[in-house]
Amino acid sequence: MLISEEYRHAQQELHKNSGYGQASVVMAPFVAEIIRRDRIEEMLDYGAGKGRLGEELEWLVPWRLRTHRYDPAVPEWSAAPEPSAFVACIDVLEHIEPHLLANVLDDLMRVTAATGYFTVATGPAMKLLPDGRNAHLIQQPANWWLPQFLTRFELLQFAHAPYGFRIEVRKLRR
Repeated sequence: MLISEEYRHAQQELHKNSGYGQASVVMAPFVAEIIRRDRIEEMLDYGAGKGRLGEELEWLVPWRLRTHRYDPAVPEWSAAPEPSAFVACIDVLEHIEPHLLANVLDDLMRVTAATGYFTVATGPAMKLLPDGRNAHLIQQPANWWLPQFLTRFELLQFAHAPYGFRIEVRKLRR
């Protein structure tokens, strides 16, 4: 299980906020840089929210990028995605229910056929869930998160960001 029904409904309510999901717009130039560098033609936006990352990339990538979207709180994008050579997961993982984080990271590993670009906010969000909890259910520093990734991926790049960190990873060959 990747999300409880109760939390899916809470996320659907939060998605109604027009300001929710802005991080993908801010991170789009970094994602586009990797796409251009590696000549990527297809990507999966894991935790796509309103689909803003794909919209921004249309302007930033000089060829037609096929973008697949997955978000369990968006009915039309809630089906389990197929693996993709490149996966972007922007400002998603800190929103995961803590008891389901390992499942979500395992699923992220499953869908990342080659490389991924992930960002994680490490502090509180400015938004609250309908029940009053902070929208960032997991507020942990990078040194807590990195072991979670390193058991599943090879770390290619790590960079601090004002809100947390961003990483580029490659699928581990087992």
